[in-house]
Amino acid sequence: MRHILIPAGLSLLALTACGAPSGEDAVEDAMREVNVIDESGLSDVMLTVADPDEAVAYFTRAMRESPGRIDLQRNYAKALIRAGRNTEAVSAWEAVLGHPEASPDDRVELAGSYIRTNQWDQARATLDAVPPTHETFDRYRYEAMVADAREDWGRADSYYETAVGLTTTPAGVLNNWGFSKLTRGDYQAAERLFTDALRHEPNMFTAKNNLIMARGAQRNYDLPVIPMSQQERAQLLYTLALTAIKQNDISMGRSLLEDAVETSPVYFEEASRALDALGPA
Repeated sequence: MRHILIPAGLSLLALTACGAPSGEDAVEDAMREVNVIDESGLSDVMLTVADPDEAVAYFTRAMRESPGRIDLQRNYAKALIRAGRNTEAVSAWEAVLGHPEASPDDRVELAGSYIRTNQWDQARATLDAVPPTHETFDRYRYEAMVADAREDWGRADSYYETAVGLTTTPAGVLNNWGFSKLTRGDYQAAERLFTDALRHEPNMFTAKNNLIMARGAQRNYDLPVIPMSQQERAQLLYTLALTAIKQNDISMGRSLLEDAVETSPVYFEEASRALDALGPA
């Protein structure tokens, strides 16, 4: 067998002629990849632990330097939500949706922004435009909230149930579902859902407070056996007292207010004021 030897210089020339990157180009490509990784890490920091307004400013600058990048536009919209600037976030997500690379997830995020600004009709129309095959937790969570706003209870329950099945952290949606049941007057179902939310997230004070309201609405004025700090216990007693007073159980309400004042590790102004308003026993 004959072997054909190609001089090293000729081989390199042939590779270069075929379009292989030069040493300089290869270094630039590698550095570009490193920069993208570094930028991605910084973006994560900005969207989690950085000061919210600082994050907004960071992504504003980044978009100015790299206009047209949809990832920066998305992060800017998320940063606005984190900063509580929900009206601006609507415009930001609308801009994202106008990008040629926009996805169904972006449409779902826009619907969420409409919900945060109480634009329920726009939220519903936006969700209606999401492909039915796009089945995500956020999509069904928002669908449930829109159905709730329309008092379409059957759809709301169906969407809440679907959303719960699509996440490993369902406490928030269980709490929302429970509050929906609470507003409908289905207090037993609400109590079960709030209890389930606390099973997943024992420190969720909103669910604790809602649970107390659901129990109080059934004239059950005993605190449930759930983890609570002394300050939380005082606050829950206060909520229970107000529920009792609302139902004209004045004597029980006064007793619960007294317990709240005594239990609180610091001066409990609201409870003391409510107790004074009831007058002498």
